[in-house]
Amino acid sequence: MNSTDFLKPLFPKRVWSIPTQEKEMFLTFDDGPIPEVTPWVLETLKKHKAKATFFCIGDNIRKHPRLFKQILAEGHAVGNHTFYHSSGWKSSLKDYLKDVRRCQDVIELNSVESNLFRPPYGKCTSAQARAVLKDHQHIIMWSIISKDYDARISKEACFERIQTKAKPGSIIVFHDSLKAETNMKHALEKTLKTFSDYQFNRIDLL
Repeated sequence: MNSTDFLKPLFPKRVWSIPTQEKEMFLTFDDGPIPEVTPWVLETLKKHKAKATFFCIGDNIRKHPRLFKQILAEGHAVGNHTFYHSSGWKSSLKDYLKDVRRCQDVIELNSVESNLFRPPYGKCTSAQARAVLKDHQHIIMWSIISKDYDARISKEACFERIQTKAKPGSIIVFHDSLKAETNMKHALEKTLKTFSDYQFNRIDLL
């Protein structure tokens, strides 16, 4: 059983996996884009002919607009991850929605329409979630979180978390961040090679 299985019935309107009959999975990357890590991710995905979904921090889009445009130009999807990586559990409804909408504005300034949202840390209140859903956003959670950001976990353990739980329709979380860089690079490469018979696709939801 995945660690998220007990949460799914509690939050049925959030997306935990993508129903599919095909051998496909969905890679996602949180917290970028940043010039130290994201270009390596893009090159690796290109090498393996894989597509992914990048949940971007609005402030990083503002700082690195060319890199954001590169993500789009290479055929990947993007989603809203708030402007300042705000924790919903530590924010008022008003402040949280302001941060979400500020990120959405930056995305749309780049002539992009996205209806994908992922709460930082996976944490938002029911009121915050209702407001996001009311704005016609899909709240994208995950089937597997690699924990690449956790320095207490080895890079091989990150990959094993994926290897033991992966199945068609899985949404897998990596981070294109400095903190996660070492573990992410190892686990991503091994995931793409181990599951070479799978298609890795971007998330597209109407």
